Amino acid sequence: MGFGKQKPKMLLMGLKRSGKSSITNVVFRKMAPHETLFLEATTRIQKSVMPFMDFQIWDLPGQIDYLSSSFDIFSNVGGIVWVIDAQDNYLEPISRFTSTVVALTDLYPSIRYSVFIHKTDSLTEDYREDTIRDVMQKISDELFDEGLENPPVNYFPTSIYDHTIFEAFSKVIQGLVPQLPTYETLLDTVAASCRFQKVYIFEIVSKVYIASDTKPSDLASYELCSDFINAIGDLNDMYSWRRAPSMSLNDDERAQDIESQTAEAVVCSARGNTVYLRGLNDLLAFVGVSKEPNFQKEKAMVDYNIQMFQDTLLQVLDRA
Repeated sequence: MGFGKQKPKMLLMGLKRSGKSSITNVVFRKMAPHETLFLEATTRIQKSVMPFMDFQIWDLPGQIDYLSSSFDIFSNVGGIVWVIDAQDNYLEPISRFTSTVVALTDLYPSIRYSVFIHKTDSLTEDYREDTIRDVMQKISDELFDEGLENPPVNYFPTSIYDHTIFEAFSKVIQGLVPQLPTYETLLDTVAASCRFQKVYIFEIVSKVYIASDTKPSDLASYELCSDFINAIGDLNDMYSWRRAPSMSLNDDERAQDIESQTAEAVVCSARGNTVYLRGLNDLLAFVGVSKEPNFQKEKAMVDYNIQMFQDTLLQVLDRA
């Protein structure tokens, strides 16, 4: 996807009080989920930046009609995320979403659409599954009625109180990364050579992963890796991070602890798995999960393979 010299952007849309601002504050500003209860309603566009690709996320107030001719916000947009409150009546937001897709399809055919079926954490399991199916079916039916068969819409049940919101954003961002197939091929190779169960490239600040190997998605492995990155701040004295003596860890920026310099490999056992983490550059980290009982004995070989992976990846990033 070519964006020229402009910064690519993704729009976060939906009706007011659907949870858009809570999502951006938790994912991109490291706000604790319970603190979002005190957020005021968004009255103007709020912009966040994901350092990788210098990617912009625009949180749009829900009360404005962006299809009006007075607004020109859809140029250079890679994706639109529409947030639907699963705990509220979702007929109007579905109608607004489908109207948006229909209006933009011909003008901006490259835009990818994602629907976050949000606040599903408090629903019972059966009701949660019924709600997800109902939202998907209603959107599909309305778009079909408008002549759009098999529209490019992906669906994600999300909550800011667990890892699902980070997993969902990871999948959305991956759809906008032109080099994703190359990253996946490299990760498949290193996963096979080192016998990792699952491997990721994480954007450290947001804990969004921009690529993983092509084995089926595993939320449990993601949760383990994400928690490990977050915990590194608490374990910094135990490992040889190359950090200037004057630097100290800020409690509100724990996930940024390995941002400033490439880190030495860190290995930790958790939940019957071995987690291996190594910084790749100022923004990215490789994290892998292994169930191999002799992982520690083979760590030297793993370190060598990850170094080769890092060198190749950085060459790809330089050409991007």
